[in-house]
Amino acid sequence: MAFKNFRLVCSIRIALVAITIGVVFYLAIFTQLLATTIVVAIVGVSQVWALIRYVDRTNRDLSRFLLAVRHSDFTQAFTPLKLGGSHDELRETFSHVMQEFHKTRQEKEEHFHYLQTVVRHVGIGLIVFDSDGKIDLINAAAKRLLGITGLRTLSDLRAAYPGLADQLPSLQAGSRTVVKIVVRGELLQVSLRATRLRMREQTYRLVSLQDISSELAETEMQAWQQLVRVLTHEIMNSVTPIASLSSTIRSMLVPDNHDRSEARSRAPLTGEKVNDVRTAIDTIEKRSTGLLHFVQAYRDISRIPKPSFQIVPVKELLDRASRLLASREDAAGIDTVISVDPSSLEVTADPELVEQVLINLTVNAVQAMQKRHDSRLDLIARLSEGGRVVIQVVDNGPGIEGETLEAVFIPFFSTKPEGMGIGLSLARQIMRLHKGEITVSSQPNIRTAFTLRF
Repeated sequence: MAFKNFRLVCSIRIALVAITIGVVFYLAIFTQLLATTIVVAIVGVSQVWALIRYVDRTNRDLSRFLLAVRHSDFTQAFTPLKLGGSHDELRETFSHVMQEFHKTRQEKEEHFHYLQTVVRHVGIGLIVFDSDGKIDLINAAAKRLLGITGLRTLSDLRAAYPGLADQLPSLQAGSRTVVKIVVRGELLQVSLRATRLRMREQTYRLVSLQDISSELAETEMQAWQQLVRVLTHEIMNSVTPIASLSSTIRSMLVPDNHDRSEARSRAPLTGEKVNDVRTAIDTIEKRSTGLLHFVQAYRDISRIPKPSFQIVPVKELLDRASRLLASREDAAGIDTVISVDPSSLEVTADPELVEQVLINLTVNAVQAMQKRHDSRLDLIARLSEGGRVVIQVVDNGPGIEGETLEAVFIPFFSTKPEGMGIGLSLARQIMRLHKGEITVSSQPNIRTAFTLRF
């Protein structure tokens, strides 16, 4: 509105100047009124001078306004000068704009201080650095964790923690890793997670640092306790009958008082006792063999080979698993359906290890569906919304109940009397080696699905 009025006033002033000039020429040419002509000419000159001053005053105010905005100088005042017209309105508009700029600037500063306070007091260490290794931000938690007072570049960090300094620039956005550092003589395991930021046409990397030593120690302790419980349970189950039967055989052959002369004078063992001894020895042999198998299974689960990654068509993996399944007698009558979308879907994986996982899952599914007449096994492969390759083994067997569902991946846990309980645990370890995961969901008697996400 102010600019419209400014244009209108300027147009009126220019029109008046033009009219005045026209009157001067008329008086000078067609009349002899010299004094009147001079007076009108003076009025015209005054109008031109007033127009110039009017425009100059506006230009000066506009220039001052733009410079104030450029340099964020909110001390400039544009109060109306009571000159009337659009100039005062223009100055009032400038004043309102400056107030809005000042208000916006204050809000940005308050928001900046708020974020600074959050970053400064958050419990996780944060480091932000640019592509040249210059550190733009490091919060108090990171300083406490690393035992330093300040850093300017990653080169400064390399002097104290060379491994950490070399690891930070190589972290990809979204990646996560764990590094070991020694701080004040104490070994810490620090979890690093990175993301990328772009600001002022400059790329930055934000890395969070969190000491997870205590959590890892607690997890390790729980794992050892669980392993000891499993090993103790299995060993006791085998050793207890072995010790009992050994004591029984000993009592048949040697008296309790260990009187050797009496033992030599005893009558030979009867056929019934010989059978008892033979039965006891057979039992000892079976339990000993079972214990050896258990130990061998434990060795197998702890010696998974390192994956040899290849680009493999997913359909080939599912076809091979299906052909192997068709050769099993217990798989007769099971309707197997393979679905791959898109059909050209490929995965970067070790084909032998992934095939072993699929074999374990399909065999478990077949054994679970033995008592059903309408057994169906679906092998499904697709891309998730996040672009990850997903493979599912789905059956319509009896399913898995709640507590059992949570324990199926525990080593040596099995719901089958003859099972060793290492198949699903091996599958989980293989998927972890592929940076993936395996999960299970179940609706009893409707649908049980094991899902592999790569």
